Amino acid sequence: MLEIPILNTEGKKVGSEKLDPELFGGRVRHDLLKQAVVAYQAGQHQGTAATQSRGMVQGSTRKLYRQKGTGRARAGNARTPVRRGGGRTFAKVDRDVSKCLPRQMRRLARNSAILAKALSGSTMILDGLKFEEPKTARLAGILKAIKADSGCLLAVTTDDPNMRKSGRNIPNVDMRLIWDVNAYDVLRRRRLIFTPEAFKALVGDPMTAGRPVAQG
Repeated sequence: MLEIPILNTEGKKVGSEKLDPELFGGRVRHDLLKQAVVAYQAGQHQGTAATQSRGMVQGSTRKLYRQKGTGRARAGNARTPVRRGGGRTFAKVDRDVSKCLPRQMRRLARNSAILAKALSGSTMILDGLKFEEPKTARLAGILKAIKADSGCLLAVTTDDPNMRKSGRNIPNVDMRLIWDVNAYDVLRRRRLIFTPEAFKALVGDPMTAGRPVAQG
């Protein structure tokens, strides 16, 4: 069993929770993590770069002038890539480079990433994180107190506007609903922080992490 420390907003340890590695696959699957990260980054690629080939350029296909006898270099039509305004030799086209991972693989990769963070001692539970109004300085102070100001992922169960507004301008700080967390989110930040409710939802059902059931 792994021990996950519970810290208050002042950075003091007030307790701990147990985490069973078997609930998260029992071991870190590095090959699956690689696939998950590559798939996520490929999904961020827009693939909208496009240029015109010679067939796409408007213009006559007539040869500009005769082949010999003019004293000039040979020339084809106006669409040729060697002339200004002509088409590109190897034109770029719209393409989809996204990669698809099955849902079970995505969830197992997320659980494996969480297990890796827990094994490295970079996971904690933050108790008492409440905001009556947006206060970026207060959240920054809390992260500094718990030594997570160099970058962290904060997993929550409710979209609190005050908390979201408090953290959106802090560099290297991500805030996600626990059921929307993916392997890339976990791995790209140094610290993984749960609210008590988020940790309970994750441990209670590691596959769905308490995701609400769609109505209708």
